[in-house]
Amino acid sequence: MVTKKLSYRFTLPLIFVAFIVSIFGVSCSHTQRQSKILSDAERIAYDYPDSALSMLDLIEPSELSADSLKARYYLIKASIHDTQGHLRLSDSLIRYSADYYRDKDLNRAVRSAALSALYDYWVIGDRNAILQLDSLANMTNLPDSLAIFPLRKRAYWGTKLFDEDGNRPVIKRLISIDRDSASQELYKYWLYIDYLFEGRNDSSLIILNELIDEAVSSKSSTKQFSYEYEKMGALEELGHYDECLELADKFLEKAPGNSIEHYIHLWKSLALFNRGDRARAINELGKADSCAASISEAEKGYYNSFAYVLNTVFDFGKTGRLRLFPIAKINNQQKDNLFRTQYLQQESEQNALISENRRLSLKAKSERQTAAIIIIILVELLITGLSLWYALNRRRKSIEAEEQAEALSKMVEELKTPASPAVGQDSLRRTMLQQLGIIKMVAETPTEQNREMLRKISSIDSDTKGALVNWGNVFEIIDNLYSGFYTSLHDCYGNVLSDKEEQIIVLMLAGFSTKEISVITSQTTATIYVRKSSVRKKLGVPEKEDIVAFLRQSATV
Repeated sequence: MVTKKLSYRFTLPLIFVAFIVSIFGVSCSHTQRQSKILSDAERIAYDYPDSALSMLDLIEPSELSADSLKARYYLIKASIHDTQGHLRLSDSLIRYSADYYRDKDLNRAVRSAALSALYDYWVIGDRNAILQLDSLANMTNLPDSLAIFPLRKRAYWGTKLFDEDGNRPVIKRLISIDRDSASQELYKYWLYIDYLFEGRNDSSLIILNELIDEAVSSKSSTKQFSYEYEKMGALEELGHYDECLELADKFLEKAPGNSIEHYIHLWKSLALFNRGDRARAINELGKADSCAASISEAEKGYYNSFAYVLNTVFDFGKTGRLRLFPIAKINNQQKDNLFRTQYLQQESEQNALISENRRLSLKAKSERQTAAIIIIILVELLITGLSLWYALNRRRKSIEAEEQAEALSKMVEELKTPASPAVGQDSLRRTMLQQLGIIKMVAETPTEQNREMLRKISSIDSDTKGALVNWGNVFEIIDNLYSGFYTSLHDCYGNVLSDKEEQIIVLMLAGFSTKEISVITSQTTATIYVRKSSVRKKLGVPEKEDIVAFLRQSATV
């Protein structure tokens, strides 16, 4: 019965504890899932950017509660976009990653700072971003392995900007510290481009021949073709027209109808013109124009930007007039294409931002609705829990009242029984029952049941006249019957036991049950059990041993 009552008392707290633990467990599980996705996406971001981006789509950025997860998410997404070709307007939060990792993770700090500089250059157009990359790569005590990333970005954009003087030392440093074979090939190609546009054709041709030899050694026909095509331009710039024409004829013979045949004829036309063979040059340019008729409009615009120059020169030789309209035409087409591309890109970015804002708005609305539902559920749980607690508490009190009434009824019936000569414990019980002040205890709760009890008690002779228990008399009786038990108990443990605990021990000695003791002392049965446990602990009584028997066997009591 006591176990059942105690379970009532702890039911409500257990409900809330279980609810909180379940919420915490779901939150931890969600965070672990997000961290796992980010780890997998970061591992493949540069090798398989599309797959990594698909992984990130599984995460809702607004649900990232930890700063570390947010910084990692923005870094991975910017890294993916960088690998795909360029950063986007939505990558502005890469600055958040750079600030977060500055003093926490050197590797991620360098990468995010480099991507932040590239964002400033690509999206904002700030050319100082190149200087930021230089500063980043030249940080004090920065390991070479970490300097490679910003150096590569600096070298790539330096090549695009034809910054030969500032870019060449960067490329040479990359060649010295990054020994990856594929990277070495890329760095040599960048170096070739720098030498070529600076006009150092001999140096550019030496590097290009090295790249061709490496492609032949590795049996990469695609790379060999690409580098030999580049060589035509280098030979043309050096004035080696016969070698340029020989290489062009080799391409046309081995791969007729290839995708760049119009450019090969164009190079032949330029080489023939510079060699003085104007008629053949015009003929080759006609072949180039014929081949270019089938290419895309976008590619045709790029081709015409070169072909129109030769056409203008040929027209000048024929008519003696220099006409800019053909060149202006192609330039205007190129400018229109550029503006159209920029407009489409900006429109795409704006649409992406609008969609993102709409998604966030819907997400916020959904979160508010979810929060409202959670609050309603919590309120309902609270009301249900309080109702359950109230019902269980009333039930517990009702059970205790019934048990006390039952115990009281038994004691009253015992008093009503005619007295008979008795000694020892039976005499003690009857004497104590006559002194316990039962009338007053019953009268304090004037229920119909207790009024009936009062009528029964009124016929019993008692010398207490309704007074509370006279514990002094009770303790004196105990001493007389049990050879000074109470006095010995109080002398030995009076400084350890409370008055209530001494009273309980005395009543136990007198043979009263736990229910009867609860009635006599006006305490609940649960409280009596708790006090008994306290007595066991204070006196060192073993769990399964009777407390009174233990004390009576003790040498001191």
